[in-house]
Amino acid sequence: MAEREATLEAVLDWLEAESSEQAHNDLRRYGIPNDKAFGVPMGRMLAYARKRPKDPALASALWADGRYEPRTLAVLLDDPRQLSPERMDAMVADFDNWAICDTACFRLFDRAPGAWRAVPRWAASERLYTRRAGFALLWALALHDEAAGDAPFVEALALAETHAVDPRPHVSKAISMSVRALGKRNAALRADALAWADRIDGRGRAPSRLAREVTRELSKAPR
Repeated sequence: MAEREATLEAVLDWLEAESSEQAHNDLRRYGIPNDKAFGVPMGRMLAYARKRPKDPALASALWADGRYEPRTLAVLLDDPRQLSPERMDAMVADFDNWAICDTACFRLFDRAPGAWRAVPRWAASERLYTRRAGFALLWALALHDEAAGDAPFVEALALAETHAVDPRPHVSKAISMSVRALGKRNAALRADALAWADRIDGRGRAPSRLAREVTRELSKAPR
């Protein structure tokens, strides 16, 4: 398949051939809805995407298909350098599960020119997977943006403090992981993240849980 011309029809045929009942059932185990899915393991999609050049036109067609695996391949085959803020916002508005949200943030959006500007925009949304995208993208940037200074992460801590009261697990998980990741970048950010945890502790069940998670992990991190 990798040597053939990649058309939407060819990719969908490949997904059909690679699907299995076991992989389809596994999606539910991971909290991913499988009513609009083929049932193809992520490893197979990653291997396929590595053999293909970036193809924004094909990615757009795959995204429009609407099913889980075509959208995953759309993320893997798109070109982050060509992503406009409007395109990113439109994709985020389609997110309906944590997996496609995180895959897009970690494998596409974090390398887009508008990545940092998207963080506060998405975090401000009340929509579940849009807000999660804001903090999943922050998490990805904390891990992957080696050129960033401390300032944008310090600013992002204020966002995380504002939304720490959000009780939804898919939001609080992304906040927790983003703060822990940025706190591991250097000693100054570790101190800022620990101070953040002290400030939110006691403000409710969700903030206190976040504070414990951040404090427990960063207190053990090397200084």
